[in-house]
Amino acid sequence: MAIIDDKERNPFEGDSPMAVDLLDARLIALLTAEPRLGVLECSRRLRVARGTVQARLNRLMASGVITGFGPQVDPAALGYPVTAFVTLQIRQVSGHDPVADRLALIPEVLEAHTITGTGDMLCRVVARSNADLQRVIDEIVGIEGVVRTSSVIALDTPVSYRVLPLVTAQAAAVGKGGQGKGHGKGHGKGQGKGQGKDLAKSSK
Repeated sequence: MAIIDDKERNPFEGDSPMAVDLLDARLIALLTAEPRLGVLECSRRLRVARGTVQARLNRLMASGVITGFGPQVDPAALGYPVTAFVTLQIRQVSGHDPVADRLALIPEVLEAHTITGTGDMLCRVVARSNADLQRVIDEIVGIEGVVRTSSVIALDTPVSYRVLPLVTAQAAAVGKGGQGKGHGKGHGKGQGKGQGKDLAKSSK
């Protein structure tokens, strides 16, 4: 495959949300599998110019599609094998923000979301054991403004948190549609067919 020199303007500039094409998806898949790769090695693996990789990375980061390159940490390996989802009902007078600020001080609270429905917030928490989970829940209930909680324990995680299939699906849709409204026809056809198989390989 010939080197693609993509000294590009941003083909998606001004579009919101940002569309990703097959080259973007291949780059994201590669960095998902091997986040420590440098720009030069990425360009070699993807068979595109180094400047192209840097430009794509800059654009993906500036648009907020790529938010970081931090390591993925398994709480179970740190001694926290129990995962639970805790729904909070909050006293509306105090609101969500003070509760969220206090939740952020509890290390075992990995995520907190405001939600619709009977509850007001949903937290993903981890613990060292079922007994230790009670300690974590007691700490959450002790926060001023939390009226009550209900919790469910996760027994297994058949589908872990992932985003790559979403990226791949959007890139395939953009490629099928002639690269979307921001792309030139030549750019879309020149990369679409040649990258489909490579994307599948990078995603594995």
